[in-house]
Amino acid sequence: MTELGEYLRACRARVSAEQVGLPTSGHRRVPGLRREELASLAGVSVDYIVRLEQGRVKSASPAILTALARALELRPDEEEYLLRCAAEAGISNEAKPTASRRQQVSQATQVLLDSMVNVPALVLGRRMDILAWNSLSAALFTDYSRLPAKRRNHIWLTFLDPEVRGLYANWARVAQECVAYLRMDAGRYPNDPELVRLVGELSLKDPDFRRWWSDHRVRSQRPGRKEFVHAIAGELSLDFQVLDLRGSVDQSLLVYTAEPQSPSEQALTFLAGWAATEIPVRPTEAAGSSPRPGAAPSSGESKDE
Repeated sequence: MTELGEYLRACRARVSAEQVGLPTSGHRRVPGLRREELASLAGVSVDYIVRLEQGRVKSASPAILTALARALELRPDEEEYLLRCAAEAGISNEAKPTASRRQQVSQATQVLLDSMVNVPALVLGRRMDILAWNSLSAALFTDYSRLPAKRRNHIWLTFLDPEVRGLYANWARVAQECVAYLRMDAGRYPNDPELVRLVGELSLKDPDFRRWWSDHRVRSQRPGRKEFVHAIAGELSLDFQVLDLRGSVDQSLLVYTAEPQSPSEQALTFLAGWAATEIPVRPTEAAGSSPRPGAAPSSGESKDE
């Protein structure tokens, strides 16, 4: 079965007949919509749904895919993932993006990060790789400069680093969202070998990740709030925003802020003061330049190895 078929089955299982206004008489062996119910809602035949889920459909028009998304009450990001799965299966004409081997943060972006002394901020790339960061984000999460490049990954740290995992007051909710973000990225670059390696390692080492990955939930990154229990700053309630970096492909700026005059703002200010003395300042290098002799590697570089 293709990823498209598995995704459609997972989406069907999450939609109840009551949710879409259908009668619910009769025993249901499995949760969610039956194939014939989805076919009726989308205006296609049951046989088409069967063949689509089994990967035996050779083409599907945008109108049919949109009708399926509407019948399954998919969010815009979920519909986007459906279309990407169809493109990967070769049954739609949507262009397939290809992942380059290297992502690099510009010097101007690193300077911007370092100037944000009062808010934790970092740049995420494909696979939620951590491409660059400022001192306060290192103080909040971990000193990324001490990690091997392959371990500078937000979802790997969330699941497999005990200290980072213990930061979150509601780890399960945060971790499930991370899995949905990564699944969204997988829909864009399904053949990315580093993503395959990452998913394989997390699936092998963490049963929660393995279970949540199999749920096929997808989600684009959006603003929200996270609760932290920090060893130095104590409890923090921080709002976060994810901003696209224009001109940089697949790079986004993740910024955490506290409500003005709140205990969390006081705690963040204290942590910023601690970071100013305890977190070493890294050299900032222009994109494509060579580090100074004896200098530590810049955080603004991530190379697939």
